[in-house]
Amino acid sequence: MKENYLEPAIYFVGAGPGDPDLLTVKAAKIMEIADVILFADSLVPRQILRNIRADAEIIRTGNQTLEEILPVMIERVRQQRSVVRLHSGDLSLYSALHEQMQALAEADIAFEIIPGISVFQLAAAKLSVELTVPELVQTIILTRISGRASSVPPSEELASLAAHKASLCLYLSARHVEVAQEKLMQHYSGDTHVAICYRLGWQDEKIWVVPLAEMAAVTERENLIRTTLYLVSPALKREGGRSRLYHPEHSHLFRG
Repeated sequence: MKENYLEPAIYFVGAGPGDPDLLTVKAAKIMEIADVILFADSLVPRQILRNIRADAEIIRTGNQTLEEILPVMIERVRQQRSVVRLHSGDLSLYSALHEQMQALAEADIAFEIIPGISVFQLAAAKLSVELTVPELVQTIILTRISGRASSVPPSEELASLAAHKASLCLYLSARHVEVAQEKLMQHYSGDTHVAICYRLGWQDEKIWVVPLAEMAAVTERENLIRTTLYLVSPALKREGGRSRLYHPEHSHLFRG
């Protein structure tokens, strides 16, 4: 990327959870000078676009299919324009990026991927917790429950993942919360802390920390059906040991 110039291409940008201040520096720079911006207006708040060019073409895609979106992206690049395809969160998670890259490769259209912050990272920051606490939990699982948009492979069924009792981040599951709670409680105790995180990074964000046994009831009481992350973790109890990384007895390449 040259100063104030983008090559004609597709720039897949992770918008992060919703707070424009959490865009990466590279994402912000690209959006400031792009010719065209396509974004799912149901998932990405308008304030993310606060510093774009006044003459940039904005295309809302919240009610469109991929078959409608892709030809527009390809056409604009062939017109020698730079195109931002703005996704919520991080592009490596639940973004439908795979099929878009395949289609662009077949059309011989250049693209670049600019990662974003995922909501599980913002959730940990908001809750002031580290999700990998020595002697307590050292694994993070990012998953979802099967729904209309995607089927989870049998080997990744939620109950089997819950058996690890790791820090588990459950995406895209609010509509199936009763089933999710039942599967989680096959291995986590009912009093395990769960953070229910709604629209983090948006102006109306909310967080409830409740026992796992109350996860479905709180979700239904608050009428949460989308844009919700469930964070189930022993780390939410704020217990555990100290990391060896900065311990005075621990030596490494830069500290004898």
